[in-house]
Amino acid sequence: MSIKSDRRAGRHRRHRRIRKSVFGTESRPRLVVFRSSKHISAQLINDEIGETVVSASTQQDGIANGLRGIDAAVEVGRQIASRASEAGVQKVVFDRSGYRYHGRVAALADAARKEGLEF
Repeated sequence: MSIKSDRRAGRHRRHRRIRKSVFGTESRPRLVVFRSSKHISAQLINDEIGETVVSASTQQDGIANGLRGIDAAVEVGRQIASRASEAGVQKVVFDRSGYRYHGRVAALADAARKEGLEF
């Protein structure tokens, strides 16, 4: 196996372990983060009915234009928090998807907290 596939398999293992205890409800949806080498995205998911409440990504128009890395993650965090407040969501459960709480993932979470999301 290559190093890249080992790293990916490890992340998937951690994600499955985290998902055993993290569950989103209507009153407290799950804030899921996905990080690729170029982009970052976040979704609020109600696991009771399997529905995405709101989402934000660097691939969407008007979000993080020209920004990369931590700056883009901060902007996505701000956007997901503002869209969540429009949808009437104040409290969430954070799902880091097996990524370390470090760098872009931490920047997104901190920006969402500053904008009013509680987790």
